[in-house]
Amino acid sequence: MTTAVDHRHAWFPSSPCDASCVRTTSQPAGPMRRVWRYCALATVLGCLALTFPFVLVAPRIVRRRYLKSFSRKLLGSLGIRIDVDDRRPFPARARGLVVANHVSFLDVLAIAAVSPAHFVAKSDVLEMGPVAVVARMLGVITVERGSLRQLPATVDAVVDALHRDKCAAVFPEGTTWCGRSSGRFRPAFFQAAIDAGVPVLPMTLRYSDSDGNLCPAPAFIGDDEVGDTMGRILAQRSMTVTVVVHELQLPVPDRRYLASTCERLVFGDRSDDLGPLVVADPRRPHTHPIAA
Repeated sequence: MTTAVDHRHAWFPSSPCDASCVRTTSQPAGPMRRVWRYCALATVLGCLALTFPFVLVAPRIVRRRYLKSFSRKLLGSLGIRIDVDDRRPFPARARGLVVANHVSFLDVLAIAAVSPAHFVAKSDVLEMGPVAVVARMLGVITVERGSLRQLPATVDAVVDALHRDKCAAVFPEGTTWCGRSSGRFRPAFFQAAIDAGVPVLPMTLRYSDSDGNLCPAPAFIGDDEVGDTMGRILAQRSMTVTVVVHELQLPVPDRRYLASTCERLVFGDRSDDLGPLVVADPRRPHTHPIAA
């Protein structure tokens, strides 16, 4: 979702995706299935409310296992199956800086189901009701997208999270896209992996319907509110989110090279068609040392 901002700097992340990208589903869920999902979702969130205080003080290994299990259950309550395609030659625990394409607030759950992490998210995610509760549980690191001055401090917070818990996650596109089109990976947060001396773990997220076709229902874009996107998700008969785990990338000193390499892995053949970085005003070049 792209939030309106009065004063956008030249590097403010933006996306052309809007309501025209999200067509009415051709595989609608029946009334009873929708009711069941509402009940299942309420049950899972209720369990979260009861267990949340205990999870916060639990040992790290217990907390990670709980978050993986909870994320899968929450996706399941929405009728979403998760499929993990681990392409690493030597699969191991997913530690480091996770980077992925960004489609929906469900991306956080999909990644957490594979590798629980501290997620970098826009600051207004903490005002999104149930989404805010889940974000706090996962240990969200907020970023004020309209302020380049705060960006170095946010990168430092990611470095601290990587030192402390060995795992953090960021969406380098900077905003959500519909899934049919995508944005360039911005290099700023790759600096956190370099400073922390940890590898980068690229992941590709893809939402598909029961026929295996791309499903735009969960896309959180344009003027969508959380309720709009949730309505489309609950109205979809079935959905699968595929998480492709790519090979770990060493934290080479050049964050632009690292961003470009991960971008090619995440988007594959589509990476050559992404075009230049989309900026709010191309006539105002910016030379901020982190944003660039």
